[in-house]
Amino acid sequence: MFPKETYIRRRAALREKLKGEKGIVVFLGNVEAPAQYRDNCYKFRQDSCWLYYFGIDEPRWAAVLDLESGRETLYADDVSISDIIWMGPQPSVRSVAESVGVAQSEPYCKLDWAVSQALVQRRPVHTVPASRYYQTLKLQSLGIEKPSEALVRAIVSMRLVKEPEEIELLDAAARLGQKMHTVARRGIRLGRREQEIVGEMEGVTLSEGWGVSFATILTQHGEIFHNHGHGGLLEPGRLLVVDAGAESNEHYASDFTRTYPTSGRYTPRQRAVYQLVYDCHELAFSLTRPGTAYRDVHLAVAERMLLGLKDLGLVQGDPAELAAAGIAGLFMPHGLGHNMGLDVHDMEDLGEDLVGYDPDQTRSPQLGLGSLRMARRLVPGNVITDEPGIYFIPALIEQWKVEGKDKGCVNYGKLAEYYDFGGIRLEDDVLVTPDGARRLGGERLPASPDEVEAAMAADKENK
Repeated sequence: MFPKETYIRRRAALREKLKGEKGIVVFLGNVEAPAQYRDNCYKFRQDSCWLYYFGIDEPRWAAVLDLESGRETLYADDVSISDIIWMGPQPSVRSVAESVGVAQSEPYCKLDWAVSQALVQRRPVHTVPASRYYQTLKLQSLGIEKPSEALVRAIVSMRLVKEPEEIELLDAAARLGQKMHTVARRGIRLGRREQEIVGEMEGVTLSEGWGVSFATILTQHGEIFHNHGHGGLLEPGRLLVVDAGAESNEHYASDFTRTYPTSGRYTPRQRAVYQLVYDCHELAFSLTRPGTAYRDVHLAVAERMLLGLKDLGLVQGDPAELAAAGIAGLFMPHGLGHNMGLDVHDMEDLGEDLVGYDPDQTRSPQLGLGSLRMARRLVPGNVITDEPGIYFIPALIEQWKVEGKDKGCVNYGKLAEYYDFGGIRLEDDVLVTPDGARRLGGERLPASPDEVEAAMAADKENK
């Protein structure tokens, strides 16, 4: 938790952003969710909006902010003796409320009464979209029909710009993420099961942080974006995509991707594609600065990618025209990056377009560009990912070939030679600064093909 002054200031800033709105704001913290039965629960993870404004990392808390009177009330229950038997002594609700600067607290059941009183008085009740089943049911039981766009926009405007103390925690989460990736790289040996490497790298996050920030992707089938199966044995001549991140004990996230040659060296064909992805990666970082729309960075990367694919004989035509026509989507069907903070895909539970797009921007229907999660004009304090990739997805290629979506620009004969290639992705976490950008974390993970091969050679010597 931050000092209570941080939470007091944030809630005051939220009320100021909602100045002119009437009624109350209701925040629901998460509750424990049984895995098989009531006393065997999934690992508890608090709601991120709740953490941002209240910082209390315990289940079954709620709060009401009165926008007209300024009154703040927390709702939770003190533990009973039966709870103490299983959990030990716990701090009182009153003391926890004081620790985050809230003067008023009530039993959790009183939340229903507070909301019903507001509704009876025809006062607006502002909430964020429910991200979990419990919140959905609770809001329905309270008679709250839809989330408040005014509240969501206010929260997004605050959380998009990271405060100095948040940046410190994001740097720490990035360093932990870099450490887990280093463990993964050092664990690459032919014949090993992917699961062994996953266990080693995730162990780092559990020994030094909360755990992983999302389900680890470690696969020799990089053309499958979210391949969470780890049953394969490392085979010679393959590419191993490792997309993984750490979550700090304070719940700030990191997210890195590297693509390694399982044999320690890239084949000539792998190196050519890898170099192109690396060049796109570096281009994206060089263009990341305040005032630049990240949508434009995505488009610049698409054009650079198509230029390189043209040099490889896979596409033909003017790269700028190909990019405008959406041809890059065949090779990179995802967006260049996303916001990151308390969530690895920060705030997307509040509405992806509200979070990632300025009011005058609209989402493209094109494959690839249409999946761009962060298109906004950048401002200092934004934390985003830079993750270009090139993938050869046989089913997608065949569909485009049959439907003629490429408008005659794709060399399908040459492309058939890449059906067993897989995919390559590179990703770093980036902070937008007043004069440009910097990568989060400590020393950057090896990224260029020469750096990766040198690091893997050193790893082998040190075993």
